[in-house]
Amino acid sequence: MQGELTRRRKVGYASGIISESVLYNMFYTYFLFFLTNIAGINPQIAGTIIAISIVVDGVTDPLIGHMADKRGIDKRKIMKSAIIPMAILFVLAFTRFNLSSQTSIIYYVAVAVVFWVAYTCYTIPYYALCAEMTKDYDERTKIRGMSSLINAAPIFIGSAAIVFVGFFNENKFIESTRWTFTAIIIAVISVLFGFVAYNSTKRLNLYKPDEESSENIFKTYLQIIKLKPFKYLLFFIVLFMYQSSLAQADLVYLLQYRIQVDPDAFMPVALAAIVGGMVIFVPITTKLATIKDRRFTVIAMLSVATIGMFVFRFIGITTIVNMVIMLLFYSMGLAVFWTTFYSFTYDISEIDEMVNDKRRVGAITSLPQFLQKLGAAAGMYTLGKVLELTGYNSDLAVQTNSAIMGIENVITIICPIAMTLAVLFMVLYPVTKARYQKLQKALEEKKAGNEYEKDSLNRLI
Repeated sequence: MQGELTRRRKVGYASGIISESVLYNMFYTYFLFFLTNIAGINPQIAGTIIAISIVVDGVTDPLIGHMADKRGIDKRKIMKSAIIPMAILFVLAFTRFNLSSQTSIIYYVAVAVVFWVAYTCYTIPYYALCAEMTKDYDERTKIRGMSSLINAAPIFIGSAAIVFVGFFNENKFIESTRWTFTAIIIAVISVLFGFVAYNSTKRLNLYKPDEESSENIFKTYLQIIKLKPFKYLLFFIVLFMYQSSLAQADLVYLLQYRIQVDPDAFMPVALAAIVGGMVIFVPITTKLATIKDRRFTVIAMLSVATIGMFVFRFIGITTIVNMVIMLLFYSMGLAVFWTTFYSFTYDISEIDEMVNDKRRVGAITSLPQFLQKLGAAAGMYTLGKVLELTGYNSDLAVQTNSAIMGIENVITIICPIAMTLAVLFMVLYPVTKARYQKLQKALEEKKAGNEYEKDSLNRLI
C-alpha cells in the first residue's frame, strides 16, 4: 500500500547497502595493494594517499548531514544523485595511467577524495532514512539486522574482487587493465542496487521534524557532540573501524606472504569464512539485541571476538584452516557492529530531540560517518607504516621474516588491542533498551505539554 512501511519496502531499502558495500569492501581490501603492487607506489606513501583522501572527505560529512536535515530537502533525492558519480569515480580509482610518480600521487589523491565525497552523498541520506522510517527500537534493530544479513553478499563480492582479476588474467589482459575491468563490474552492481533502494523508498511516508532547525552548522554539531552518550559512541566507532579496515587490508598480504598461497585462489576461502560467519552471527545479534538490548549484545559478542583473534598471536596464522577459524571471530565483530551501529545513532536523534528540541537525523548520522572514515583512514595508514617499518618490498616474491611477522601481528595484536578499547567505551555508553523506552515515553509527554519523569533520564541527558 502506498506510503506504508511494508516488508517489500524494508527489503528494498535494506538491499541498498549493497550499493555502497561492494565499493567500500573492494576499496578497503585492495586499494592499498593496487597502489603498491600495480601503480608502483611506496607503501607508506600509498597509505598516506588513502588516509588523506578519507580524512579530507570526512570534512564534507557534516556539511552533507546538515544540508540533508533542511526543510524541503528529500534525503532520497540526494542519495539518487550520487549513485552514478560514485560508480564512475570508483572505476577511475582502480585505473592506472602512464603518469610520472608525482603526478600519479596527485591523481590518486584527487580521485579518491572525490569518490569518497560522492560515497558520502549516498550513504548519509541512505542510513539516515531508517530513523525516519520508524521510531520503534526493535523495528530499527530488525531492519538493520536484515541489512547486515544482506551485507554478507557485497562483502564477499567486493572483497573477492581479485577473483575477477584472475578471470581476466586467463583472457590475456595486462594486469592494470584487469583491475579496471573488475572495478567496472563492481560499479555496475553498485548502480543497480542503489536504484533499487531509491525506488523502494521514494513513495514511503517518513517521520519529519515539525520545525526546521535554524542554527548554523557549527552550533548544530556543538550541541550534538555535547550529548552525553554520543561521546562514548564516537570513540567506539573510531576504534572498531580502525581495526576492521586494518584487518581487511592486511588479509591479501597475509595470504600471499604469511600463509604463502595464491590470493587469487584462496581469497574466496577467506571471504567464505567471513560471509559464513556473518550469516551465522547476524541473526544471533538481532535476536539477542531484541530480547536483551544492543549494548549488552555488543559488549558480549565483541569480547568473544577480541579474545578469539588474540589467541592466534600464540597459535599463528600459517595455514588456511587457522586463518578460517580466526576469520570466524573477525566476522562475529563485523556482524555485531554493522547490525547495531546505525541503530545507536538513531537513538541519539531522540536524545537530541529531548535535550535540544530538534530532530537532526542527517547531522547525527554524518558525525559517525566521519569518525568511521577517520578510524578506517588511520587503519590504512597504520598498515602502510607497518609494511614500511618491517621492510616490505613489493618486488620480492618472498618477504623478510620481520615483514612477514609484521603482517601477522597487525591482525593478532594491533586489532585486538583496538577492539578491547572499543568494548570499554561501549561499557561506558549508557543507552539501554529500558532507558530508551523511558526516553520515548517522556518525549511523548513533553510534546503533549505534560509533566514527565526526569530522574530516570539522568544517565542519558
